[in-house]
Amino acid sequence: MRGRDRMLTALRRGVPDAVPVWELIINEPVISALGYRSYADLVEGLDLDGCTAGEDLKYVEIGPGEYRCEWGIVWRMSSNRILYPVKGPIKDFREVRSYEPPDPDADHRLESLAALVDRFKGERCIVFLGHDAFEFSHYLVGGLARLFELYYRAPELAHELAEKVVEYKCRVMERAVKEGADVLLSGDDYANASGPFLSPALFAKFVLPYLKRCVNVAKRLGVPFVKHTDGNVWRILDMLVEAGIDALHPIEPAAGMRIEEVKRRYGDRIAVIGNVDCSIVLPLLSELDVVEVVKETIAKAAPGGGFVLSSSNSIHPGVKPENFLAMVKAAREYGRYPIPEELVREYSARDFYAKIFGGRFARCQHFRP
Repeated sequence: MRGRDRMLTALRRGVPDAVPVWELIINEPVISALGYRSYADLVEGLDLDGCTAGEDLKYVEIGPGEYRCEWGIVWRMSSNRILYPVKGPIKDFREVRSYEPPDPDADHRLESLAALVDRFKGERCIVFLGHDAFEFSHYLVGGLARLFELYYRAPELAHELAEKVVEYKCRVMERAVKEGADVLLSGDDYANASGPFLSPALFAKFVLPYLKRCVNVAKRLGVPFVKHTDGNVWRILDMLVEAGIDALHPIEPAAGMRIEEVKRRYGDRIAVIGNVDCSIVLPLLSELDVVEVVKETIAKAAPGGGFVLSSSNSIHPGVKPENFLAMVKAAREYGRYPIPEELVREYSARDFYAKIFGGRFARCQHFRP
């Protein structure tokens, strides 16, 4: 199978010839440390089954290490050259009514995607990283606390803001598929290690309807939809699945998310993507440890198909390049179907993460939503 077919088969809960390997994000320090000049060169060099492109925004430098994007959001550049939001343009909640997002049809919006389509179309699965309404809403008002205040003080304005964001995001997703994306993905994080940022009731009121709007774009255009969210999402996972997502990423073990439990409960409705830990295993442990974690992850998540192997978030600047290589090589060596019965029998009984995360992970594994 070509990488594209391998990954699409898995996302549709089928059994490909081998476990697909894909990463949502691979940051530049790891790319250059491995001797590649670009992300696309690394994807080809390591023969990854999929690649990722996000939407392109224009930035204006407004001060040392600070930039303003087309949304009016101020971003700061970290020492690893990663931008993160620090200030939103909406100071007074009443400004929601007059706020206008940028043009989703701008010519430059999908340039990065077009470059990957030109290079990899038909060969590798091209994932478009978009968003639903939650994340950019809190970017625009200046953070999660401010968004939650908006939910409480002016819920009608919160919905009006979400409508503006999701209309833009859905339009960009629609354009991405027409440009050649094989898969749509929402990158909004809904939780941290302790649990969702919102109660299930508030999530259902303020977030879920707009996620469903994005999922419906994928359904209408006939492509899979992947939901990315960090954190422990057990309390809202029923809602995510019922929204119609096709796969969940990254099923973060450091937050108590067990990939085998997610697959046991939901594997007849969604594929699972993950979950080689990138908080301790990939940054700090040995290549041999990485191989052991990959083997255990494959044993627990790969049988029956519907599984894509990736890190538990991204290949960030703290990941040891040699550990990332070890992960990819181990997936290729041990991830061919049919998965050997002896591997499944031996490694599905192991519990590497309980050893490194201790009691917190042991407690989370027994949680039932």
